[in-house]
Amino acid sequence: MATATLAATLNTPIPELRPAPMERILIIEADGAFRKILRQLFSSEGYEVDVVPDAVSGLEMLRRSAPAAVILDLQHPGSSGYDLCRRIAKSIPGLPLVILSASSDVANKVLLLEMGADDYVTIPFNPMELIARLRALIRRATRVSPESVYVFDDVMVDFSKTEITRGGKKITVTAKEFKTLEFLTKNSQRVVSREELLNEVWGYQHCPCTRTVDTHILRLRRKLESDPSHPSHLLTVHSVGYKFVP
Repeated sequence: MATATLAATLNTPIPELRPAPMERILIIEADGAFRKILRQLFSSEGYEVDVVPDAVSGLEMLRRSAPAAVILDLQHPGSSGYDLCRRIAKSIPGLPLVILSASSDVANKVLLLEMGADDYVTIPFNPMELIARLRALIRRATRVSPESVYVFDDVMVDFSKTEITRGGKKITVTAKEFKTLEFLTKNSQRVVSREELLNEVWGYQHCPCTRTVDTHILRLRRKLESDPSHPSHLLTVHSVGYKFVP
């Protein structure tokens, strides 16, 4: 019923609210028919739309790059839905997050909003209202361009602010540690020699030894890896150097 109601109103034009071309949003929606409708709705309003069916796919998309906003459909909010809401909110602080749900229970609304959601829209809804709400959130948000943000696991690197957060908490790093991580993330999946890191981060004129690189990598692992002794991102390539794996 909700799907039919929404589909019937998709042709209502909203010309005065057209967004800038190709602003990207991420939609996490389990229902196949509803995914198509939401894609059509936002595509018709000028958005670039990524639609995924589950939490795993959604979090992977967020790790790749930051969208302008996220729409998360929780048909039946529960512990798993609350956890997903919390993880999205912590992954990129300030990212607009709209919850769609068939539940009108006030306690659910309050809990999800306290966990980091920015708005809660009950299904069925008016498509024009959803678009307007999302656009208002994007407009008010402190925007960070996707190119200036890198996300892996629960770590967010903001190159424009020279800041790193993990699980929403700021991580203190030195300038050289930040530059080391920045160079590795921007060359992810490529083996980088210690000599290249010395040249790019320190400059050969300072003549540090290669052990300096090892020390900085070790410190970054302690601050950013879940298990520093068995890193999954800052990998050693023996006799060569290091490789960053998202």
